[in-house]
Amino acid sequence: MPSSGGSVALRVNGLGKRYELGERESYVALRDVISRAVKRPLVRSRRRRAVGDSVFWALRDVSFEVPHGEALAIVGRNGAGKSTLLKILTRITEPTEGEAVVAGRVGALLEVGTGFHPELTGRENVTLNGAILGMRRQEIQAKFDEIVDFAGVERFVDTPVKRYSSGMRARLAFAVAAFLETDILVVDEVLAVGDAEFQKKCMGKMGDAADGGRTVLFVSHNMTAVESLCKRAVWLDGGRVVADGPTPDVVGRYLSTSFSALSERSWPELESAPGNDAVRVRRAAVRPEYGSPSDPIDVRTPVALEFEYWNLRPNALLNLSVHIYNAQGVLVFNALPYLEKVWQGRPFPRGLYRDTCHIPGDLLNDGTYRVELMVVEGSRAIYKQDEILVFEVRDDPHSRDGWFGSWEGAVRPQLSWETEQLVDENVTVGLHVD
Repeated sequence: MPSSGGSVALRVNGLGKRYELGERESYVALRDVISRAVKRPLVRSRRRRAVGDSVFWALRDVSFEVPHGEALAIVGRNGAGKSTLLKILTRITEPTEGEAVVAGRVGALLEVGTGFHPELTGRENVTLNGAILGMRRQEIQAKFDEIVDFAGVERFVDTPVKRYSSGMRARLAFAVAAFLETDILVVDEVLAVGDAEFQKKCMGKMGDAADGGRTVLFVSHNMTAVESLCKRAVWLDGGRVVADGPTPDVVGRYLSTSFSALSERSWPELESAPGNDAVRVRRAAVRPEYGSPSDPIDVRTPVALEFEYWNLRPNALLNLSVHIYNAQGVLVFNALPYLEKVWQGRPFPRGLYRDTCHIPGDLLNDGTYRVELMVVEGSRAIYKQDEILVFEVRDDPHSRDGWFGSWEGAVRPQLSWETEQLVDENVTVGLHVD
């Protein structure tokens, strides 16, 4: 998707990065990186070399433009090429082919503590990072108090960074990237570390940077944060650009495609369907209550689980038992059809049946869920299929009120609340009230 207007902050054209499997990329000392950065032109192009069987392309034929002042999200699964792309744009590694043209200074937070020397103090590392960006000492000092205040490391600013906790390093690294005067801010998974308050501050600062005319590249698996911060997104898969456009459209396609392979499964032939001589499964699907298996599900969406199966024995007293597990392996709930009014407690003649389990909205937390199916006769399980379905529940970006941290708990119900004022503000504090 080409830029819609304004000067271009970043242009990527035909970018590719190839690795030889089993080959370790060499990294050099900071002084060598600085020296090479000075000598190396900003626009790079590499000639293709012979491709062998052991070649792996982390990126291939990636092209897009980002105008000044735009916040762009890069989304995709692990291994899609997102971090490799950012490392090329921030000149940590070189492309194998194509070119990346960056107009201006880049501040980056790619990993917690990247760019920090562990033996130097927080103060010295801030100064070093500013110098690498080409800032004068007076410019660095003008921003120093804001950086330290944002990071909350006032007491430890003269302590070596190696003694910082991971949270302290994360806060200082983001503050350095965000407050030093750069034209482009590149952030990779900043919301994966730090507490909720820090995450909220980071999102606010990135929003301020974009509103202030700086260009922001944001990589995250937190789709709520992506949709809140960025109006445009690029989806990478297998090292290639799959989609480039408005964030809601790209995120919707990414999530629905990523999990559609296990949101509906079918085995139309009885002889080859999973099961045994008592029961065989014909189809399983998870979908929004009023949608199809390819439609996205968010935390407010009522969900339907459908199971079609053949009963192969006459007069069988069958029940389905569904277990829902979250990504941490916690059993969220077990559901059985006790409230079903037609077949519950009745013998099943031989034939094809469909059961639908209805999960209300505002119950499941956001995240990935896997479904385990058991067919029960009496009190005995006669068939069990692990991970018959896998589905994703998206967050609702409109219910967060500026907070983008993890919503704790296996479930996330919307419960009724009432608040009453028991004592008027004019009542003297400490007055005994019966």
